[in-house]
This record gives sequence, C-alpha cells and structure tokens, in this order.
Amino acid sequence: MSEQRTEDLLAYVRRYYGVPAEIGRRVTVGGRSGIITADRGAYIGVTFDDDKPTAVLPCHPTSQVIYGNKGTPRPLTRSQKRYRDYLEVADVYENFHHYLKAHP
Repeated sequence: MSEQRTEDLLAYVRRYYGVPAEIGRRVTVGGRSGIITADRGAYIGVTFDDDKPTAVLPCHPTSQVIYGNKGTPRPLTRSQKRYRDYLEVADVYENFHHYLKAHP
C-alpha cells in the first residue's frame, strides 16, 4: 500500500458506512475479537487476537461488527517486519530469498 496519512486511512469506510472505523480500534467480528490494523478499501483489515500479528483479514464494516475502544496492535517480530516489507515490493524480486540477499 502506498504511504497514506493515518487520518486518511479508512475515511471512505467512515463516511460511506457511518461507522467509527480507524486503525487501532478494537472490534468483535462474528464473535472473534481483534483490532483494525489496515485499510482494505471498502473493508476494514482486522488482525484477530487468535491469529498471527501479520494476518490481516478483510471484513465488511457493518457485517457482524461491534466497534470498541482504541487499542494497540501487537508488535511484529523482526522476521515478521521483514516479510511484511518484502510483500510491499514482492513484484521486484524473484522470491523472498532474493529479497533477503539484497536487504541483509
């Protein structure tokens, strides 16, 4: 995703659906607790508490969603950060191994 200002993230979802979606807000979706960690266009990107911190699932902003208070996403490990960074530029490299060679 290209760099966006934090306040611009999820603006469409807030405006169109009239929900308090923002990065860092706690949610319960279909009975699963999580936190909004990404903008997925017309969807909210949720990392559920029982998933790895890098797992971001798109969820419809009004389908079985209960919005809670602001929270703090779990920190990524160094390895998870490197892989997340690789995914941002994956089309430039043949595979993750080649990415690691170029970014020791």
